[in-house]
This record gives sequence, C-alpha cells and structure tokens, in this order.
Amino acid sequence: MKNIIDSITERMRQAFADAGYDPQLGQVTVSDRPDLCEYQCNGALAAAKRYKCAPILIAKAVIEKLDRADFASVDVVMPGFINLTLSDDFLTGCLEQMRTDAELGVEKTGAGKTVVIDYGGANVAKPLHIGHLRSAIIGESLKRIHRFLGYNTIGDVHLGDWGLQMGLIIAELQMRHPEWRYFDPDRTGEYPAEPPFSIGELEEVYPYASAKSKSDPDFADRAHLATVELQKGRAGYRALWKHIMQISVADLRKNYDELDVHFDQWLGESDAQPLIPDMVERIKSQGFAVLSDGAWVIPVSDGSDKTEIPPCILLKSDGSAIYATTDLATLVQRMRDWAPDRILYLTDKRQALHFEQVFRAARKCGIVPAATELKHIGFGTMNGRDGKPFKTRDGGVMRLEQLIAELHDFVRDKVIENRISEDMVESTAAKIALAALKYGDLSNHPTKDYIFDFDRFAAFEGDTGPYILYTIVRIRSILTKYGAYEHLPIRKTADAGARDLMLSVGRFSSCVDAALANYAPNLLCAYIYELAGTVNKFYHETRILSERDESVKAGYIALIALAKRVLETSVFLLGFDAPERM
Repeated sequence: MKNIIDSITERMRQAFADAGYDPQLGQVTVSDRPDLCEYQCNGALAAAKRYKCAPILIAKAVIEKLDRADFASVDVVMPGFINLTLSDDFLTGCLEQMRTDAELGVEKTGAGKTVVIDYGGANVAKPLHIGHLRSAIIGESLKRIHRFLGYNTIGDVHLGDWGLQMGLIIAELQMRHPEWRYFDPDRTGEYPAEPPFSIGELEEVYPYASAKSKSDPDFADRAHLATVELQKGRAGYRALWKHIMQISVADLRKNYDELDVHFDQWLGESDAQPLIPDMVERIKSQGFAVLSDGAWVIPVSDGSDKTEIPPCILLKSDGSAIYATTDLATLVQRMRDWAPDRILYLTDKRQALHFEQVFRAARKCGIVPAATELKHIGFGTMNGRDGKPFKTRDGGVMRLEQLIAELHDFVRDKVIENRISEDMVESTAAKIALAALKYGDLSNHPTKDYIFDFDRFAAFEGDTGPYILYTIVRIRSILTKYGAYEHLPIRKTADAGARDLMLSVGRFSSCVDAALANYAPNLLCAYIYELAGTVNKFYHETRILSERDESVKAGYIALIALAKRVLETSVFLLGFDAPERM
C-alpha cells in the first residue's frame, strides 16, 4: 500500500496539474503547525514566481480541483499554504491496512533489485576495535532496511586478508620459529591441520611486526619479500595464511555476533586476487591505463572538477597491486556474480577520495555500468567526552569487545536496581546495552562525529535506546493484562491523544522510505523517539485498561498493539530488540 504522505501527495499533484501547474509542486509534508492541521502543501509559494501569480490565488485554484473525499478539512492560509486534515475514515482505514499486513503496509520498492553492502572491512590477525564499530552498526541497519523494502540484499564483510600485513606476520613468525616446516622451501606434502598459534599470540605478532618494520629496513624487506612469495603461491606461506584465516575469522564472527551483526558473504581481498591479471591486461590493452613514473595509472579527472582528482593507481612501479587494484577486481567479481543495481561502501569518511577514484575508474573501464549505483557512505568518528577519538583509560585504542563488556557491566547495575529476577539479569542487560550502543550511534547522522557517553546513552529517559525499549516493554505489559488482542480492529476515536498516536503510527512507512533514500538510519531513530513519546503521553493522559466502554477500550488496545509492532520492527531495522522486562 502507498504510505499516507505518498497517497495524499498523489492527489495534490493531480490537483496542481488540473489547475494548470507543474504537478511536482504538489508535494505534501507533515505539518509544522500541528495546532492548525496535520499535513500541508507549500507548492503555491514556490509556484508564485514561476507563474507570476499571487500564491494565495494559486492555492485557491488548486484546492478547487482537489479530490477532498479523504480529508476532514482543506484550508488555504495566507500567503498561500494549503492545510490538510485527514478524515477519520481515511486515517482509520490506513491503519487497519497496516494492522492486517504482515509488513505493516510497507511498499516493497526494492522488489527485483539487488544491492551489495560492503560494511565491516576488518583486517584478519587484528582484533576489532572501536574504529570498526560504526561501519558494522550503520551497515547492518542499512542492510536490514534494504531487505525489509524488498531488495535482494547481500552484506559482504570484505576482509583485509592479503597484502603486506600477511607478509609482516609471516616474516616475524619465521624470525621466532625458523624450525617450523612452513619455512622450508623444499618441503613437499601436507602441512599440519591445526594452527601452531592462538588468536592471542597472533594479535601480539602483528603490531610488533608492524612497528619493527618501521625501524628495521632489513625486516621490512623480508616482510615485503614474504608478501610477494605468498601472492605467488609459495606452499608453506599459503598454509600459514590459511591458519591465520581460520582462527581470525572464527574470532571475528564471535565478536560480530556479540554486536548482532551478520554478513551474508565472508569474502576478502584474497578472493579478488585471481581476477587481477586479466583485469589489468584488459585495462591496459584498451588504453584506459597509462604509464606514469613507471606506474600504471588510470586518469579519472574529467576537467570539470573544482579540485583535481589524482589518477587511480592500477599497478605500482614495481608491478605490485594496491588497494585500488583489489577494489576494482572486487567490483569485477560483484558484477559477475550478482549484477547488483546498487553497491554501497561503509568506511571512514577520510576514504572519500579513494572511492571517488575507484568509482570513476570502474565506470571508465567498463567494469560497472552507468545503471549500477556506486555509493560511498563515509562516517565520522566516535569520540570521548574530551571530543577526541574514544580511547581506553590509559590512552590506547579500545578493543570492541572491551567496550561492549564495559557497557554491559554499566547497564547490569541499573538492571539489578530495577529488581529484575536474577535469571534474567544477564540477558536483559545484554539487550539494553546493545540498544544503548547502537541507538547512541545511529541516532547521529552517519557523516557526523559524535561523543560516546555511557551515562547518556544508557539512560532510561530521553532520546536513547533504553527509553525506546522501555516503551515497548510498557506496551507489552498493558497488552498482557488485557488478554487476547490480535483480532481487534483499529477504530475511530474522539480522544485527542489517540488521534495523535494514530497519525504518528501512520508515518512509519514514509520514515523507512526516507531512511533508505538518504542512507540515514538516524531518520528512523528520530521517528521512533517521537512515536515513543506519543505512546507515553497517551498512556499517561488516557485511561486504557480502566476505560468502561469496552468498544473504546478495544480500539485503544488495537492502536497501542500496532504502535508496539511499529516500534519492534523499527528497532529490528536498527539492529537490536527489546527484553521481556526492564
């Protein structure tokens, strides 16, 4: 079904067209003066200059053509606003359609389309830290929103599992364990099935080797050589690489599971490597790449850029590939395997230039057709109260599992204060902590930096995840006391609070559409915060369970039950869910 705004916008556009004006002027929005009306159209103001006519006259001409069947009132207000209030029958009918639809009446605008979302970007052999948080949280929410709207959605973690980091680890392991059979170039036969190191040991090796390479040129050369030999297929190094992948991916899965973040594909840079030689040869042979100081580059500046866009490097002067090469080859793989209509990348916004270069190169070289949307969603940083990137107490980069554990402990104390039964404390605290973490992040626009504050994010009041969960739990309690409610239809109401709640619930579909159109889950957060506030205001001002008129009571119950479904669906789209009690 069409959402309410789209439905009445369609009628308003027809009225503008019938009155002789551009139908696009008929866009309807939620009223910014709810004391006067529920929806409004300001198109007459925009039309005045174009049509050299007073906006009040245009507005009056338009409403003469408007089909008013579903409006209780249509008014023109100086200097040319068109104010709209819905009829009881129309509003009730829309909400009843939502109630009886498993998908809450949301139109599946993505049906038949495929989207790939590249979010995660973790490096193997390294622990997840808070720098990985926003990619995981925002990407998971966008994946769920796309899927909810009918898209065939593929979430790909795109692991950093190739390149110099592997050479550094291999070179350091060889220094420490030269006797290991992996380092014997003449060895043939099978290698051990089990890794000779743990995830803890591996996570110590990489930063040590990385720091060492910066001060020890000989070691840096050995690491570079190990990288080249790994990529050429040296058996012992490949066996070590498989061990690294085995234990790293298992650890990454565990940490992502803690965040309730789940990928459909666990592909990495290594999966694109076999495609690079043919891709590079084709790009060269077709003249898209040129030599520049010994390196092969793809010029991507189009002459209209306000600032010059440097060429995309395809191969370095030593013939080695870089991130851009791998990203182009990954696009080759994605177009071959999935032919997506849209590909989204979630990374730190400081990588914007890199993706601009890669996207332009992919278009120029025919890797990605014009019909496929390529979009980089660059996000800001999560900062501490001092406004600087969030760190541990001793100033180090905080591991993601440490942040989750600390937030869980912080919330657990609040849960115990609320006298939750002992057997439910841990599960309840885990859900509230996750809501605090994810909502605290997602309620900010992705591109903005924000301050992470335990006290504010975990508060049970205000614009927080726990407040949204508390509202859901409160509604569940009312419904449990009432009894069977699933069959109850939405009814007309004379209660002003119920009317406000109906209008708020009715905006769900348009808010989901807006969140996807703008790649901004914060719009969904803002919506459910407003909805939760309306629910709680209705609860405090209206007798629900004590209402004597059973028909009126049933209408109230049906309405809050629908509000609960909208809230539950919304928090699922944001990546968390509500506990049984709080």
